[in-house]
Amino acid sequence: MARAVARALVGLLIVMAGVAGCHSNRAPASGSQSAKPSPGAVDAERVAKAASEPDQWLMTGRDGGGTYFSPLADINATNVARLGFAWEYKLGTRRGLEATPVVVDGALYTSGNFGWVYALDAATGRELWKYDPEVDGQWGRYACCDAINRGVAVWHGRVYVGSLDGYLHAIDAATGKRIFNVDTLPARGPKTPYTLSATPVIAGDVVVVGSAGADFAGARGYVAAYDLQTGAFRWRFYTVPRNPKEGPQDQPHLVEAVKTWDPRHRWDAGSGGTAWDGMGYDPELKLFYFGTANGAPYNIKEGGRTGGDDLYTASIVAVHASDGTLAWHYQTTPGDRWDYDSTQKLILTDLDLGDGPHKVVMQASKNGYYYVLDRATGKLLSANNFAYVNWSKGIDLKTGRPIVNPNAEYTKEPRLMFPANAGAHSWQPMSYDPQTHLTYIPSMEWPMIYMDTANQRAGLIEGFFTVQAFLPEDYDPKALKGLYGPLPPLEKLDRGLPPAKSLGFLRAWDPIHQKLAWQVPTATHWDGGVLSTAGGLVFQGDAAGNLNVYKAEDGTKLASVAIGTGIMAAPSTYRLGGVQYVVVMAGFGGNYVNYPLTKDMVAYSRDNEGRVIALKIDGGAVPQPPALPVEPFPKPPAHEGTAAQIGTGEVLYNRYCSRCHMLDRGILPDLRRLNASKHELFYDIVLNGLLAGAGMGRWDDVLTRKDAEAIHAFIVDESWKAYDAQTPH
Repeated sequence: MARAVARALVGLLIVMAGVAGCHSNRAPASGSQSAKPSPGAVDAERVAKAASEPDQWLMTGRDGGGTYFSPLADINATNVARLGFAWEYKLGTRRGLEATPVVVDGALYTSGNFGWVYALDAATGRELWKYDPEVDGQWGRYACCDAINRGVAVWHGRVYVGSLDGYLHAIDAATGKRIFNVDTLPARGPKTPYTLSATPVIAGDVVVVGSAGADFAGARGYVAAYDLQTGAFRWRFYTVPRNPKEGPQDQPHLVEAVKTWDPRHRWDAGSGGTAWDGMGYDPELKLFYFGTANGAPYNIKEGGRTGGDDLYTASIVAVHASDGTLAWHYQTTPGDRWDYDSTQKLILTDLDLGDGPHKVVMQASKNGYYYVLDRATGKLLSANNFAYVNWSKGIDLKTGRPIVNPNAEYTKEPRLMFPANAGAHSWQPMSYDPQTHLTYIPSMEWPMIYMDTANQRAGLIEGFFTVQAFLPEDYDPKALKGLYGPLPPLEKLDRGLPPAKSLGFLRAWDPIHQKLAWQVPTATHWDGGVLSTAGGLVFQGDAAGNLNVYKAEDGTKLASVAIGTGIMAAPSTYRLGGVQYVVVMAGFGGNYVNYPLTKDMVAYSRDNEGRVIALKIDGGAVPQPPALPVEPFPKPPAHEGTAAQIGTGEVLYNRYCSRCHMLDRGILPDLRRLNASKHELFYDIVLNGLLAGAGMGRWDDVLTRKDAEAIHAFIVDESWKAYDAQTPH
């Protein structure tokens, strides 16, 4: 059975400050006799002076620049080996966790699956309150890569979060009670499968959100702004044109943009370009920045189309926060057809590039290049690859355009491409250290085999249009022949290229001199985001269940704390009662609902229950989750269906089911292990949404009873194969 490989998502968004002239209700200066500050007392002045409050972690990226850097140095190279357990909080979920906790005046705020929000005592982990966004589980179906959430914004006594179903929620930071929730989607329903997983961004007197959904037909990318106080709609900026048959373009910047799209483009696909991560705000320039995703469909040359730049997909865009009009844009991957989103985290800082200081915005993009742009004008200042790439031969600094490798075209035959469609860097936050002037990037060195499957028996993967991509370890021409026809051997595809393996690295990149300072291998190719500190340390969790600590100067590993749960999120750090804590959300999943787990990932062997874990110097050992029992495959029900029906079921399973349910060890259930009662309820689950509350939505809009019967026949057949393989005869 072919495993459908979907794109990597991603993110934790950079929440920026900027309400000018508002009254501060922040903590009084040290020594003041004033009362304790009210909960969630964050404002523009406080964010602007974040460096003077090292004890706090005020925003997802800590400061207005989204650096994921802390001035704290109590934990350093001399004592970090003594880092141990302080407290834990269990979330009761076994799906991916991607948020970085915000800590303000002793309270910790973070988010979990579907947009749940948790407020904890930052010293003990005691629950203060939790908030249920009341999301219909059907929305789990529309999330490309798990029902994740990348964090909250805390501002003026409120906690803002986006829920998976597209609502923006404002919550009282003291009580956890809802103040308002507003629908941010321009349209609803299966024809417009938007989701919202990103951190809301405070930009002046508005809060801005984007959406995900570029993997699915019907999503038209945008960012939208809402009044901070009332939730009233203020403006929406669309990133891609609407169908010209509907009339003139509805926004001025799209009049020129539509000229860059093939006139024969499939406008029914929505065109993608969603903004699901990578955002920031400059309160001085009053500009809101965001990155955009792939176009839809992925392959702009589908059906003989020639394609164009496809503005504003795969771009970094700046708009005026007051009215949402375009300020500038830079397109990292014009005419993208490899799923090279530009939605990775943005860092806003000042760099001296040899000709004086520049106010810059930086991104380690999915396409393998590290970009430094002037954040007032969008001028490209530098671009160099931080990972191996073969889709491009470099960036022309005069035009800002990539020099595309002709061998990157996969429409006629499969190609082995670097980086994979999950990117050389995905949503996992990188960190910029102003002391070392290095950016620490959770980087991936892995290729994928791209091929156009539109006219092959397997047809289109549900929601993923015509591009199929396989990890080298999943690429088996013999096993895939039934679905995709004759395929070339891997040995032919990787000739002259680096080893076709999936590798992960923590890389220290010098953005001033545009070069690699150091790198260390990580446990897998899909490890966690990064925190750096003034203690000269770099923290990164991994899929093997460890929180690793490196020397910021040269990458020497100084400590490794066994957490026992896979980590994707970036840690944060804070000080309370004179004690510095490091806190991280541990829970594997996210993009790994689309891939089988491997034995080097702790979720393969241990319970993946999500936890918030806090560490401190001289803490104890972190409690380890129980080992998963090695259970044999249960005896399946009687064989059913003809060979032809089973074959049809294989194709349908590949299109609609394999994106989440690999026939292998995964985050979501291996359907070969269904018990008797689940087999009996199969049609109620698939067609009627019996388990929608758990995130398994109904599929009767695209699957008939006959289709479901074919899928079930295929599952039963695969179950018997697994059962017979383990049973001695």
